[in-house]
Parts: sequence; structure tokens; C-alpha cells
Amino acid sequence: MGAGLTGLWTAHELLKREPGLRVTLLEKHIAGFGASGRNGGWCSALFPASTAALEKKHGREAALAMRRAMVATVDEVGAAAAAAGIECDYARGGTIVFARSDAQWRAAQHEVDEAHGYGVDALELWNGERVHARDARGAVYDPACARVHPAALVRGLARTVEQQGAVIHEQTTVESWQAGLVRTDRGTVRARHIITALEGYGATVAQTKRRILPLYSLMVATQPLDDEVWQSMGITHGQTFSDGRNLVIYGQRTADNRIAFGGRGARYHWGSAIRSEYDRVERVFEHLVATLHELFPQLPPLEVEHAWGGPLGVPRDWHASVSYDPDSGLGSAGGYVGDGLSTTNLAGRTLADLITGRDTELTRLPWVGHRSPSWEPEPLRFIGANAGLVAMTAADAEERATGRSSLIARAMGGLIGH
Repeated sequence: MGAGLTGLWTAHELLKREPGLRVTLLEKHIAGFGASGRNGGWCSALFPASTAALEKKHGREAALAMRRAMVATVDEVGAAAAAAGIECDYARGGTIVFARSDAQWRAAQHEVDEAHGYGVDALELWNGERVHARDARGAVYDPACARVHPAALVRGLARTVEQQGAVIHEQTTVESWQAGLVRTDRGTVRARHIITALEGYGATVAQTKRRILPLYSLMVATQPLDDEVWQSMGITHGQTFSDGRNLVIYGQRTADNRIAFGGRGARYHWGSAIRSEYDRVERVFEHLVATLHELFPQLPPLEVEHAWGGPLGVPRDWHASVSYDPDSGLGSAGGYVGDGLSTTNLAGRTLADLITGRDTELTRLPWVGHRSPSWEPEPLRFIGANAGLVAMTAADAEERATGRSSLIARAMGGLIGH
């Protein structure tokens, strides 16, 4: 249920293992309509729960296994796309996260030290001479990230699974499901295995409404920029970029030299509502452009040629998960909190192993079988989600004013998987 990256990777991996399977994907809109086709194009090793949080909950060895799997998945996505002949502008150039205040610089140093202590992520600490963002003391460079064109990836993957023999029913709304049966607005589907892969859109279905919170993230894409401009920014092809602020921003250099840049800032809507008009908030688009100029004052005037947005899925404990019950045949994956472009591939491979009854390193990862608590009912959900947005904005202001790590952000850390 859901023909985004989770559903498509699961179908792809199942048909690789057992080509004779009958696989059907049910999609309310078109394949890749949601976050799978509209994200920032970071194929990264990021997982919404930090390594320290995973270690505290699952133990050190389990946390390290999760990190190794995430790092390996970055290359796995590129290899799988290449093997399928999917042209999606995959280029593994790493991520640069600028540290633009004393507080961010201390946090960057701590992040690199902590990563080296775990011995999995190959993070590097760059000094200020290597970066060209305003006020940057330096940056954290993570080689485990590739730039991709997300819509090209997801639509190419949809074509691939159809060529493998899967059937995708678009314009088909799932209404309810139970073991062995899915009811839709166009009829009933009977199946031994039923996988929920709705991500943020799970909030629109009664059975999963409080399992996930749809949080909007918006993006802009500029006109193509000259190579000289990119050189002045210090961003090469294949690289993505961000900075150490608490209210997340993310950018990439596209294959045709545009800046594709996005960030949080759009509010949560009452009752976990998802509507097309929420995809566009002019105030947020204007703020994103202003943020780009503030980050890189050397930029010329920017023309926004494309602007869009959409909901990502947030579980209550910010911990992504994969689950499958062999008795009922019901399974699910999601809760990526915006880090799903690569994590969906890992989920698809893991679900394929679980469904086919295999005991592998993937099926023993700590996110398998994890169950996040439900979100609070309204109005608590509305108050809490939007208060969190205000808190992260205030945390950035606090750090600018004090030069110290934010007490507000520290207080929020336990609520967002850190």
C-alpha cells in the first residue's frame, strides 16, 4: 500500500529474490507522488535517531550495525539504480555542514569526535579556510552522501518494477485493511502479505492516523548558475550542503547547476490534515531565498523557477522502523523524518528478507520490530508540533545571542531522537 520508494524498493527486492511472485502496489495518486518524488535529493546515511540514542535503547553493537547498514546503503542505491538503468543524476560527493557560530563549531567538533569513537562514519572536520559560507568557522564533511534527482529515481524504479512483473494501480485509494485483504475505492485485493508503506500519508487513514505525524517541508529551485558562482560557494557536483542550525535546512547542486534548497518552517495543520494548498507557502519560499543569500552573500540575484513542498512522516519517538508479522502477513516500514531517500532502500531489502522468511544481518537490525508510541490526540498534537517549530526557531536565536549551545535545543533533544 503506497507506490513511493518504500513500496517500490520492496517490490523490486521481492521480485529479484522470487521472480514468480505476484506483486501489486496500490497508490492513491501516481507512483512517487509524495515525499519520494519531492525530497531534497540527499541519498545519505542519516537516520532520524542518533547513534547515541540507538546505543542507549538497543545497545552498542546493535547501534553500530545500524550505522554500518546505513553507510552501505548510500552505495547500494547507486548500484541498484545503475543496474536497473535508471538515470537519476546519482553522484556521491558527500555532505558539507557549515558551522557558522561558536556554538555550531563546538557541536561540530563534538560530532566528529563522537563519530570517530564509534568507528563507523568517516566524518572529517574542515577548518574555515576550506569553506566559503558566511561566518563559517569550519564544517563537518560526511562522505556518505550522494546527490540524486528524486523524481527521476522513483519514476525510474516504478518502470523497473513493472518490467519485473509487478502491477501498479494508481488513482486507487486504500480505505482499510486486515490480514489477507485490502479494501479500496475501486475494489478489494486479497493477498498473503500486505505491507503498509504510506509514510506521512498514513495520517490520512483511520488505522494509522496517530502512528505518524505529517510535517511539511518546502523547497525552491533557482535558475542555473555559472560554474564560477559554484566555485565561489565551494560546492562541487555531487555535494549537498547544510549548516548547524536547529531548524533544518538542506541544499544540493543539481546536475544542471541549479540550487535546490529546502527547509522546515511550515506549520503543522490541525488533525494531521494534508491538502495540496499546504505544499506552497509564499512566506516560507521567500525565507528560503533570503536564507540562501544570508548563507552565501556572493550569490547573484536568484530567480525561483520552481517551488514545491509536501509532508514527511514523523513517528512520536523519531525512530524509523520496519515490522512484519509472519502469522498475519501484515508488515510496514516508515517514520523516516525526511531521511528516507536511502533508508527506504534498506527497508525494502529488509522487508523482502522478512517476507521470504530469511534470517539475515538486515532482519536482525535494531529498527526491525521497533514500535513507536502513538501521537497524542488533538489539541495536544497541534500544540506540541507547532510549539516544537517555535522552539527550534527560538533555539537558533538563543545561540546567536549567547554564543553557547541552546538550552532550548537540549531540552528538545529527547523528543527528537537525540
